[in-house]
Amino acid sequence: MTTAQDRPLQALFEAALEAVSAESRIAAHLPPPVPGRTLVVGAGKAAAAMARAVELHWQGDLSGLVVVPYGHGVSCDRIKVIEAAHPVPDHAGQAAAERTMAMAAPLTENDQLLALMSGGGSALLALPAPGLTLAHKQALSKALLQSGATINEMNAVRKHLSAIKGGRLARVAHPARVITLVISDVPGDDPAIVASGPTLPDRTSTIDAMETLSRYRLTPPPPITAWLSDPAAETPKPGAPGFEGDRIVLIARARDALEGAAATARQAGFGIECLGDTIEGEASTVAGEHAALALTRASDPFSLPLVLLSGGETTVTLRDKGGSGGRNTEYLLALGLALDGHPQIRAIACDTDGIDGNSDAAGAFLRPDSLARARALSLNPAQMLRDHDSASLFYALGDLVKTGPTLTNVNDFRAILISAGG
Repeated sequence: MTTAQDRPLQALFEAALEAVSAESRIAAHLPPPVPGRTLVVGAGKAAAAMARAVELHWQGDLSGLVVVPYGHGVSCDRIKVIEAAHPVPDHAGQAAAERTMAMAAPLTENDQLLALMSGGGSALLALPAPGLTLAHKQALSKALLQSGATINEMNAVRKHLSAIKGGRLARVAHPARVITLVISDVPGDDPAIVASGPTLPDRTSTIDAMETLSRYRLTPPPPITAWLSDPAAETPKPGAPGFEGDRIVLIARARDALEGAAATARQAGFGIECLGDTIEGEASTVAGEHAALALTRASDPFSLPLVLLSGGETTVTLRDKGGSGGRNTEYLLALGLALDGHPQIRAIACDTDGIDGNSDAAGAFLRPDSLARARALSLNPAQMLRDHDSASLFYALGDLVKTGPTLTNVNDFRAILISAGG
């Protein structure tokens, strides 16, 4: 339940989401019409919202197809929206990828391909390379997700096991011009990583893919090993023919979300300190660092009231199966333990896609009395942190933030509000 004291934090999160919504970002980046066709394709958690925004602002004929996770679809008139499984691919994602390639293949030099890419797209465009099956990709996807591999490492593997990722879609669409609009969910905002870059040349190699599998002691089935040893498995590289005249635009990033929140905070009279939009590392470790900074700032009354903003993508390393939660509620629980009920400090941490880990919440609020209230319910916050069961604690308190799918995705949003009084 949101309290009056939570509303400034809620307003910051809402401002962050609005700043990276497809509707607010698409219009300024649309290409002009061409003599021939404009075909729209896309994949990711924001793809349907991006497609609808294109339709609203496009003058002229338009057709296409985008694929989104189940529950992320919105109504479009001219662009078909298909829902499929994420993060482990399914047959719906494979069928969508096959249709995407078939639609792109007849394009000519008079046509253009408008690609709408956002986080989550890699699992949704599941088109196995020659000799591989969807079952091969499903098994390896599960293993990679559990291995601790980074998104860069996972996507290096995915690109080289795919007939559509790593620039292969653009190669099929050639000689049409390709314009790729990207909502980035990756620290550093490399567009080639988002959705495994179906329309962008690939800087990784089959060697990178094989080294990732070796590093995490993953033994793929023989068809995958054989394919990665085949020269045909290599993806198109920067400078390869077929990418001339193509354009890539990052239309929304974590930095944009933080800037939107900062503008709202200033209007409310808060000072702003941005800790960065590319923060990575163990969620509980990052929380400890942020708690130490917040306590230092709280001791200086001349700097208050103050909001500490940050974004990026933290991680949670599971020793076993774990409980309910994700990196944002884990961050908040660790933050609360480190702050020990400081009366001037409260916080919010949410995933901007609306889903934090394996919970049905975007994140939660942390209040000065959160841990005291938890203990009054006979909960053990420290043990729940060790058990990675943070969402269960905030659920018991009624402090989860539930948005449903937000139809955008720039990863974590965190705000720590330090008030001037106790």
